[in-house]
Amino acid sequence: MATTPPTPESRPSVDRDSAQRDDGAWDEEVDLLVVGSGAAGMVGAIAAHDAGLTALVVEKADMFGGSTALSGGGVWIPDNPTLRAAGRGDSRAEVRRYLQAVVGDRVPADRLDVYAQRGPEVLEMLHRVSRHMEFSWCPGYSDYHPEEPGGRPLGRTIEPRPIDGRLLGEDERHLKGLDVPAPMGLWLTGYEARVLMMVQRDWRSWRMLPVAGWRVVSNLFRRRRMKTLGAALIARLRLTMKDLGIPLWLRAPVTRLVVEDGRVTGAVVGREGGEVRVRARHGVLLATGGFDHDMEMRKAHLPEAGRPDHSMGAPGNTGDGHRLGEQVGAATDLMDDAWWMPGVALPEGGVFPLVSERCIPPMVIVNSEGRRFANESAPYVNFVHAQLDGGHIPAYEIFDAKARRRYQFAGVLPGRDFPPEWYRTGLATKATSLTALAEAIGVPADALRQTVERFNTFAREGKDRDFGRGDSAYDHYYGDPTLPNPVLDTIDAGPYYAVRIEAGDLGTKGGLVTDPAGRVLRADGGAVEGLYASGNVSASVMGNDYAGAGATIGPAMVFAHLAVEHAAGRARQAVVVAD
Repeated sequence: MATTPPTPESRPSVDRDSAQRDDGAWDEEVDLLVVGSGAAGMVGAIAAHDAGLTALVVEKADMFGGSTALSGGGVWIPDNPTLRAAGRGDSRAEVRRYLQAVVGDRVPADRLDVYAQRGPEVLEMLHRVSRHMEFSWCPGYSDYHPEEPGGRPLGRTIEPRPIDGRLLGEDERHLKGLDVPAPMGLWLTGYEARVLMMVQRDWRSWRMLPVAGWRVVSNLFRRRRMKTLGAALIARLRLTMKDLGIPLWLRAPVTRLVVEDGRVTGAVVGREGGEVRVRARHGVLLATGGFDHDMEMRKAHLPEAGRPDHSMGAPGNTGDGHRLGEQVGAATDLMDDAWWMPGVALPEGGVFPLVSERCIPPMVIVNSEGRRFANESAPYVNFVHAQLDGGHIPAYEIFDAKARRRYQFAGVLPGRDFPPEWYRTGLATKATSLTALAEAIGVPADALRQTVERFNTFAREGKDRDFGRGDSAYDHYYGDPTLPNPVLDTIDAGPYYAVRIEAGDLGTKGGLVTDPAGRVLRADGGAVEGLYASGNVSASVMGNDYAGAGATIGPAMVFAHLAVEHAAGRARQAVVVAD
């Protein structure tokens, strides 16, 4: 998924003189120009329409959806309509308490306040204006830190319901979702996939078998092309935009911002080999994603300089919005952090994220010294922080034949051997003993044996005395419910396996500093008039941590909605002045 960073000539710039140069001529005029077509951008455009503003979404790639389309599609916005309908309503004071415990003082309190208090309004708006917005609660998908004050062990995450991609018409070919191995057209929600994952271990998972069978047979006749996870969310938002008549331009990068009298008033957009000057009467909303695949920016800001690109974010995320914002004086924050995710770099290209794989009970993850260094089942951001802080890159996931027989790993089904390419490239290693395995991957054999023996003692006791694996309800979600501790079991059945683990990410976390209204701020705290930002182009409201599954997409939607509310307020004020 690595991409080539843009050349200096192709990077966006700011145009402070274009209004004088061509006498202020504009080719297009809208109330709100939205740059980027992920969840933040699409929600911003829909919110603009709901507020009575005209909107245009421009996307530099030839596919829409950004990293949202490639994600699991979870949304973490507590006390939303779906949760209330499921009997999971919330105290917003408790939500705020939880955010304080997780985020602390790393983010201004007023941003946490507005997210906790007003977050549900974005989903209320979407349900009101759209016939396509359908979500389900993911019961048991715990908040990432449920033991903290205000945390919920049963979770606050919702996910979009699957939808037939054929409803998109011609637009379907411009939507690419997460590639999840699924035989014969089988489609599953994230929650259903987790249940089916344990079909060899838990009889309660058998109820998914007839459902899966019916979907396979049904699709043979109905020829549906079901979109799930993040692609389902983007499909539903795109269908809403189409219903509302909101235009989307693909292959349309913003090459320059236009500033008049200190205010961003529009942008120059590349289109069909030329340039189109778009006036944005009431603001430009940047929703361009992170700098995931710009190696220059990664080297300058992130703590893994010099390593290969192991980001799982959308290929087009190369920091365009960051540069646009900085060129008009925007401040930045959290640039040294990311939505970290351990992964395996596949021989055929791309990186596979490791979530359930780190909850395999007969398994440990060790460093080059053959020692554990963290709770393997911890939330992925926290796990990779431990990797980076200790320099444990690469790491190796060590497990036995029992684990290979019972649990899937990176899309390889239980009971199947890894592809030959995995062994040929050194991604995976197999040996008849732990000693031979250690020698093959270059870690001290005595240390690895001692690590496994100590872990096996913990597994028999049901208590990880070194790192607390299994103590949190979060650890259990992808574990084996048939075991006393769902994530602890002995590693004692050869042959033994090792898989190389990289420090990857789902996208970068740092970006333009914004206020509670989504306005981009300068270093002195003043607003860059006419410029808003949401999503991974902006500094995350989650600080250096992660509240729960969907705590990337949730804030992206919320602050896009709040940004439009501010722009619409100014629009109403302008009308009053004009009258």
